[in-house]
Amino acid sequence: MSDLSRIAAASLLLATVAFGPMTAGAEAQRFIPDITISSTVPPTPPTPPIPAGSGDLNPYGVAFVPRNFPESNTIAPGDILVSNFNNSDNIQGTGTTIVKLKPNVVTPSMQAPVFFTSTPIGLTTALGVLQRGFVVVGNLPNQPLPDGSLPPGSLQFINRHGTVETTVPGSGLPGSPLDGPWDLTIDDDYSYPVIYVSNVLNGTVARLNLTLTSNSVTVTNKTVIASGYMFGTDPTAFVLGPTGLAHDRVTDILYVASTADNAIFTIFNASTRNAPPSGKSTGMMIASGGQLRGPLALAFAPNGDLITSNGDAVKPDPTHPSEIVELTKTGEFVSQFNISSAQGGAFGLAVATVGFDTARLAAVNDSTNEILIIDQNVVLGE
Repeated sequence: MSDLSRIAAASLLLATVAFGPMTAGAEAQRFIPDITISSTVPPTPPTPPIPAGSGDLNPYGVAFVPRNFPESNTIAPGDILVSNFNNSDNIQGTGTTIVKLKPNVVTPSMQAPVFFTSTPIGLTTALGVLQRGFVVVGNLPNQPLPDGSLPPGSLQFINRHGTVETTVPGSGLPGSPLDGPWDLTIDDDYSYPVIYVSNVLNGTVARLNLTLTSNSVTVTNKTVIASGYMFGTDPTAFVLGPTGLAHDRVTDILYVASTADNAIFTIFNASTRNAPPSGKSTGMMIASGGQLRGPLALAFAPNGDLITSNGDAVKPDPTHPSEIVELTKTGEFVSQFNISSAQGGAFGLAVATVGFDTARLAAVNDSTNEILIIDQNVVLGE
């Protein structure tokens, strides 16, 4: 049985349950799983003036601070960062905060500590942490232009002290490598990382090559490596388009969860190609329909499988709401479990290994403005 199958199965049990009274000297076997549920809503002061970002709602992106992140008095290795897309009035595309949470500490409602408050509004699922000491976040502002279209947003690079170091603006030009950055994944080579970005306003995926020092960020190259994914506005979900990304560095395959297509695609030679694949510019489809219901975020499980979050904007099913779905790399269904009884709650997710035998899953529930954190004992390589 795969690692994330064990999360979903048997009520997330982490050990075999021994029924009946314990014999003298017997070792107790664990029944209760190691789960933490925390609020992602930052505080609102009881009296004016109310700072920007207070009470932000609708968490989207989630990212772990890596273990070798440089020392800082703001965030630390192991912390979990969450980006908020809505403001306190729950207006989509107006949130400005990244909150920081501890994995084994329950954060009560409206007490999530704020790491960063953004001037650009509408922080998206495009959230990541670079081990050189930077946090990167995308935004898609709900500020329609005169023609009714949405602005292209940007990527902000924030240093470990919570100050913006560099902002890379998007462009609404056709085929732009940055146009509504909706999600991202990072290949972190310390001073020369690569960021893959999905663009929800033009249906493309781009590769950004970076050069970093301890106090500077330079984008050396921006290349569109896939295109042609369905995209557009949506009355409930705001926008739909390519979202989750996961890159296998061994095979150099980039996996893409495309929400509006209700499918997952593969892009070969992701780190070296200079244009979208010939023929189908989206790459090869490996999964479509089935247990997918508008896949959003995408990540690798420790066993190498893919896990994605169903946003329920496509093919909704009230008996299968807000599910996290596990698939093999060839698109075969493995397992699923839901994080909410309401539809549309699953969005951002992230997976990390903790020590030698623990996998940590962080999954956003934006219906309740909470994050579910599950620690599971695993045997890597099974």
